[in-house]
Amino acid sequence: MGDTRWLDEREARAWRGMIGLQQRLTAVLERQLMQEAGLSGAEYTLLVPLSEAPGGVLRARDLGRVVGWERSRVSHQVTRMEKRGMVAREECGEDARGSMVRLTDAGRMAIAAAAPAHVVAVRRHFLGALTGTELDVIGAALDRVLERLPDNDG
Repeated sequence: MGDTRWLDEREARAWRGMIGLQQRLTAVLERQLMQEAGLSGAEYTLLVPLSEAPGGVLRARDLGRVVGWERSRVSHQVTRMEKRGMVAREECGEDARGSMVRLTDAGRMAIAAAAPAHVVAVRRHFLGALTGTELDVIGAALDRVLERLPDNDG
């Protein structure tokens, strides 16, 4: 503890700002998704990459990698979404231990209905507060931080 290099005022401000932004922006966007589209943030998080995947299908482990979730979290969320008819789980032809997650017509309709209002909310609550130059700086900075972080596999 004696060797700990504590955050200075500038570092603490940046860190607290990032944490506060993450928490409050996530809450605002999730509330908007639920109110306007009846989707949870977790549902939207999985629907986006599935809607962008060829044929609307991804291997479950690849879906987890894309969204940065542990395998068990993906599995539990997919189960909940199966019950709502948004996705279907299928066997993986390449590996009997793996499974594929397919976007259903209901899931495709849900993401198509939710996405426009979500983009408006992202612009209103995040992008609209920043200049083009600030977006460039933030984008580059966040890319650097993300590159330094370990992936889900450690």
